[in-house]
Amino acid sequence: MTVAFEKYDGAGNDFVVVDADGDPVEDRAAFARVHCDREVGVEDEASARHGADGVLFLSLDVTATPPRVTMTLVQPDGSIAEMCGNGARCVAAWAADRTDASTFDIDTPAGTRRAVVDDEVAVEMGVPTVDPAEVPLAADEPLVDTVLDELDGTPAAGLAVTAVNTGVPHAVVFVDDVDAVEIDAVAPPIRHAEAFPEGANVTFASADGEGFRQRTYERGVEGETRACGTGAVAVAAAAKRLGRLDTDDEWVTVSPPGGDLAVSVPDDGPARLRGPARKRFEGALPVPEDDRIAGVTGEAALGADRLDDTPAGGRDQ
Repeated sequence: MTVAFEKYDGAGNDFVVVDADGDPVEDRAAFARVHCDREVGVEDEASARHGADGVLFLSLDVTATPPRVTMTLVQPDGSIAEMCGNGARCVAAWAADRTDASTFDIDTPAGTRRAVVDDEVAVEMGVPTVDPAEVPLAADEPLVDTVLDELDGTPAAGLAVTAVNTGVPHAVVFVDDVDAVEIDAVAPPIRHAEAFPEGANVTFASADGEGFRQRTYERGVEGETRACGTGAVAVAAAAKRLGRLDTDDEWVTVSPPGGDLAVSVPDDGPARLRGPARKRFEGALPVPEDDRIAGVTGEAALGADRLDDTPAGGRDQ
């Protein structure tokens, strides 16, 4: 059995998108684990890049005003993310490709988010919070620019952490140069720190003119991604709280490896995230059973080969 899919990209975050109406995927976690795999998952023939940062299962209600999309993001480890900024922007682009509308309400586990599609895609991100109960934290006090004693003896020792929830928990660390961070060594001790009972995404940032450069190690991906929208908002929110913003402009540029994002963090309203989002290609993917594709063995069972003549990456658009 196969399922139709489309591949969307939002500033470097790439997602497999499946229309959940009539969706034949019973085990969504297994589907995500197989096809998001960066070694042998879905292939983008144009870039020879495999895998994805997650699978978006979407249901579009065109009778609502504005049109409404129910968004479920299954991450590469099979878990469900409460919110994903770049994922939500890709959702809006997907919905715009199917309707004449430019404004959409997106229902996520973190709440409903309004998105607007123009030359770029902007989405409301909710109000960032450092409240320990909302992040959540193990402690009763906010974690703001604080060195965690439990990180002593790890590659993350001595780093000051600010914890903020932007739909998902982020541990934000400001450094002199994000490129100098050995992220695969430094991030995991913070991501799994006891201070974060549900774990945390770990986002590193360094000043870049009036904006910031960003690198994020994502919970659920368990590695660095080319972009992270909730992380970009976390950088701007933490920078504002710590007095690190060097501009009075409404929008702050935050630049992950995948491209520039614009973030607005007002004093009295939800944060907003703006940037590019587009469809890259489409195709069909086999539906796996128990993390393996039925009738296929060996490496091919993880998605390196396909059951029909359609290329693994589908058709370029």
